[in-house]
Amino acid sequence: MKRRWDAVVVTPGTFPIPSGTSSSVELVTAEVARRLHGRVKLAVFGRRGKRQRSRELCGGVCYRRVPAPSPRSYIRSVSRRLRSFRPRVIQVENRPRFARVLKRRHPGAKVWLSLHSVTFVSRPHMGRRELRRCLRAVDRVIVNSRYLCEELIRRVPEIADRITVNHLGVDKERFISRWTPEGAVRRQAFAAQQGLEGRKIILYVGRLIPIKGVHHLLAAMPDIIRRVPEATLVVVGSAFYGSKRTTPYVRRLRRMAAKLQPHVRFVPYVPHHQVDEWFRLGDVLAVPSARHEAFGLVNVEAMAAGVPVVATRAGGMPEIVLDGITGYTVDPAAIVPELSDRIAALLLDEERARCYGESSAQRVAECFTWDCTAGRWLELFISER
Repeated sequence: MKRRWDAVVVTPGTFPIPSGTSSSVELVTAEVARRLHGRVKLAVFGRRGKRQRSRELCGGVCYRRVPAPSPRSYIRSVSRRLRSFRPRVIQVENRPRFARVLKRRHPGAKVWLSLHSVTFVSRPHMGRRELRRCLRAVDRVIVNSRYLCEELIRRVPEIADRITVNHLGVDKERFISRWTPEGAVRRQAFAAQQGLEGRKIILYVGRLIPIKGVHHLLAAMPDIIRRVPEATLVVVGSAFYGSKRTTPYVRRLRRMAAKLQPHVRFVPYVPHHQVDEWFRLGDVLAVPSARHEAFGLVNVEAMAAGVPVVATRAGGMPEIVLDGITGYTVDPAAIVPELSDRIAALLLDEERARCYGESSAQRVAECFTWDCTAGRWLELFISER
């Protein structure tokens, strides 16, 4: 008889995997799975994209892909194929309903739910009663921040002993600090290529949607420009993953930026394998999310690149950005004036910005690497045997 698989990870089925145009959920899955190769027998299930095979070995990881015309048909297809794997653990990424379905259909396996945000445990996606049923059904819930852990306990107190926090990471081989000799050379060359030499770069990287708060950052720019005339805001991203389609909100942002030229530049969606060059370019990263983010990968990616971060004091971000050490956290209730003040302070004080940037890179190396994330997952898996 064939050996049982140790674990199978089931992605949401929204984006193909692995892919440069997927969401952070697929990115996290691929990075952690790659580092578990050779340590556990693991497979990843996901949506089949164009020109992708249904079966593939990629980076040592076994991928199985199925069509996903609808969420219901996707999880049914995954469930049917899981029977031949007989996994000890089925880990479902960010979809509580999927976890409940798979626990019912595969009672012999431990089912873990890995949550990346509050989105799919909140209305309009899910009400409190259904959330309770889903979380009660699973054997373990893995979250990426203490904030998300506390939020789940507040909503469903009885599952507190099933929750484990596992912070996310960054590829330190790619996200090289701008303060190292190699990073400095690459940064200078990329700045010249982009025509941004001599500018003080404020960087935003992420989706252009209202909850990310880019309009707050643009509202802070007039005061920043007054205090730092060479300041330039570079906005990297688009409204949708892997797409340059615009929305009314994006058009609103462009109208705000038109009044600030030449101090604002929009850079359309950049695939993740190229984004490290943009992070290294920054003098400061702004993360102006007005609503609570569970983690925010951009924080650790910028920090790994030696860039101090100014982020809202919301969600899991204070767990990453240490105020007055690796950057600043600002009050969401006073977001525009505090963004302006903290960003300008860093742009005007190069010595402090470098100190915070180097502290950021050190903090990431110690706490926020994919090797650390995979190692904690492995310890959890071993403890379940």
